[in-house]
Amino acid sequence: MTTDPLPLLILIGRPASGKSEIIEHLRGLQAGRRLAEFGLGELTVLDDFPYLWSWMEEDRLLESRLRQPRLHTDARGFFLYAHLWDLLIERLATTYLAGLAELKTGAAARSFIIEFSRGAEHGGYQRALNRFDAAILSRAALMYVDVTFEESLRKNRRRFNPARPGSILEHSLSDEKMTRLYREDDWPTLSRDDPRFLSLAGRRVPYVVFENQDDVTTRQPEALDRRLRERLSTLHALWRAAQADRTRETPSR
Repeated sequence: MTTDPLPLLILIGRPASGKSEIIEHLRGLQAGRRLAEFGLGELTVLDDFPYLWSWMEEDRLLESRLRQPRLHTDARGFFLYAHLWDLLIERLATTYLAGLAELKTGAAARSFIIEFSRGAEHGGYQRALNRFDAAILSRAALMYVDVTFEESLRKNRRRFNPARPGSILEHSLSDEKMTRLYREDDWPTLSRDDPRFLSLAGRRVPYVVFENQDDVTTRQPEALDRRLRERLSTLHALWRAAQADRTRETPSR
């Protein structure tokens, strides 16, 4: 494909849609093949679930051990304030910029992946993605992992491991949370005007859709590899085209 990696891949989709499995597959590739065939360098992955889990654990300890009011969630585990969803994006953005600033000249090519899910009930992807500033979005390309709500619910139930509730790959949400937070998905509305680019914070951000209704992310490594390679190849070409357009639009001095 290229030796010029995507600097930032934003990976979104419903819970249990296959995002984490895609990341695990990419992490398991040899560095040379990941760069040449998937257009990604050494990976740094940022996921908002660890922040969510930490907040829920803090609330549990505040209530049960310290007899103090909960700070983030109610007794059923729903956020007390809608702006906490925005705060999660701010945390991801801040961590990304800090990681970017630490990159050393001459170091191996690096790609960042930012992963999260959003449902329409709390503003959807429209609200979340527009919280990233233009400087971040100018470096980004996006992949949406597409499954129905019913498939997301099925896989969410299946992956639950009660011994590891804080695990990226084995955590699960209650059916009540899944239905309230993620049944409605605003991706079709967000992407309907253009099959290749999203308009976000004044930037045209290239995107592709990774169809996963047939669940290639579960015990189908060869099918996953083929589909992921094809989707990322297409995304990389769109990203290069977007970069070229920005270069032409920049006035010469």
